[in-house]
Amino acid sequence: MENFPPLASGFLPDALQPDTGEPGFGVYVHWPFCAAKCPYCDFNSHVRHQPVDQPRFTAAFLKEMEAMRRMSGPKTVTSIFLGGGTPSLMDPTTVAAILDGIARHWHVPDGIEITMEANPSSVEATRFRGYRQAGVNRVSLGVQALNDADLRFLGRLHDVADALKAIRLAREIFPRMSFDLIYARPNQTVEAWETELNEAISYAVDHLSLYQLTIEEGTPFYGLQKAGKLVVPDGEQSAILYEATQEITARHGLPAYEVSNHARPGAESRHNLTYWRYGDYAGIGPGAHGRLTRGRNKIATSTERRPETWLEQVERTGHGMVEEEVLGFEEQADELLLMGLRLREGVDLARWQQLSGRDPDPVREERLLEHGFIERLGNSRLRCTSSGMLILDAVVADLAC
Repeated sequence: MENFPPLASGFLPDALQPDTGEPGFGVYVHWPFCAAKCPYCDFNSHVRHQPVDQPRFTAAFLKEMEAMRRMSGPKTVTSIFLGGGTPSLMDPTTVAAILDGIARHWHVPDGIEITMEANPSSVEATRFRGYRQAGVNRVSLGVQALNDADLRFLGRLHDVADALKAIRLAREIFPRMSFDLIYARPNQTVEAWETELNEAISYAVDHLSLYQLTIEEGTPFYGLQKAGKLVVPDGEQSAILYEATQEITARHGLPAYEVSNHARPGAESRHNLTYWRYGDYAGIGPGAHGRLTRGRNKIATSTERRPETWLEQVERTGHGMVEEEVLGFEEQADELLLMGLRLREGVDLARWQQLSGRDPDPVREERLLEHGFIERLGNSRLRCTSSGMLILDAVVADLAC
């Protein structure tokens, strides 16, 4: 285990605006390009063997922002997230132009959370300092594992040395930093995961995202699993790994505030809280999704996934949207429940009742309460217990009926 130096004197964990508990309004920008496609990934990411025309894509991002601003109306932004793909393949000047564009179209107060995803293989000190100068104040690193064999298995282009270098730079340069790990990998024992997680916590500042490996249809891993060449831990073993994760992170002051996300109190991802609290967000870029309120309606937006097709459509029509769906109140209530029950703070029942026009079914609720899968927080909120989190999909399906 490497001994990291103390945090730089410029590290100000309280420099960002605090979370108010409100859903907020976020802006998500999707950079769809990667240096390589990971075999577990079903995100909208694409490999290009020729340099991407960043000025042309930047102009398209700015043009699509205009369309999203017309849909959203005037808003105060509470968070910005640059996701992908691999946003750390962008030039700092591209990032600066995108953030400046957001500030022109919406009100962006000082000190809001501005997150950028980065892969350790594409990290350079000069780039990181350029992103910080552009306005990024939180970085999320796709570390994924802390041993080289599993990094190769996961198709990552970096090794552990690269990951530690990236973590060190992030600690020095950005006010906030998070990194991801994937667990429940083939043949991973609880003891090995506990050792790896404790090591990760020693490097972390205030936030960790810890995801169980899931096999998504259409990925190379899916084909290997179907052929019997890839075996991941079964449900019982996955539950044991999950429970160990909760216990260790809580003991070290990084409790789960969402199923897969852990933070020191006050350092929760403001942008992701907007999703889980069912707030509005503008989705910009190829394959981006959004939720925008128009009057009493909530509009679900999605854009063309193929980057070059999206680019041409934006240049031709001013936006890359391929879908604008008006969500009914019952659909909104279901989405609110689905997202909110992921959170440790649970769901705002009054808001759910307003959308659904009904109370939770008392028989179903009582059954879930008796089994210890849910609990009430006074009369205002409903949340999953630790046991309920293990069967979250079933709990949501039962309550939504």
